Amino acid sequence: QLQVEESGGGLVQPGGSLRLSCTASTFTLDYFTIGWFRQAPGKEREGVSCISGRDGIIYYADSVKGRFIISSDSAKNTVYLQMNSLKPEDTAVYYCAADLPESVKAMCVTGSSEYWGQGTQVTVSS
Repeated sequence: QLQVEESGGGLVQPGGSLRLSCTASTFTLDYFTIGWFRQAPGKEREGVSCISGRDGIIYYADSVKGRFIISSDSAKNTVYLQMNSLKPEDTAVYYCAADLPESVKAMCVTGSSEYWGQGTQVTVSS
């Protein structure tokens, strides 16, 4: 069973930063496309950013472009989501997912993925 696990969520003030981590203990993330998704109460799940482990192609949702940065560390088998200039509307449960989609953008836009983590809460509030 392939499993991913998120960490790094918490409470932060507007304008602040957080870094989320996605790790896997049973497989190598570099072989997959890894995506970050979020779901706020009463809203549909949204693809935030996705990265291909094979060729490094990256996709960002318009809502986070210029504020969030996705990256991977092969040595640590970890994918990060650096979130800067956080806004209250970024408040959500953030999920990490892994799959082998046809395209990085397709995975992020459709939200379709085979393997999901349990999620980590991010709250942006003063």
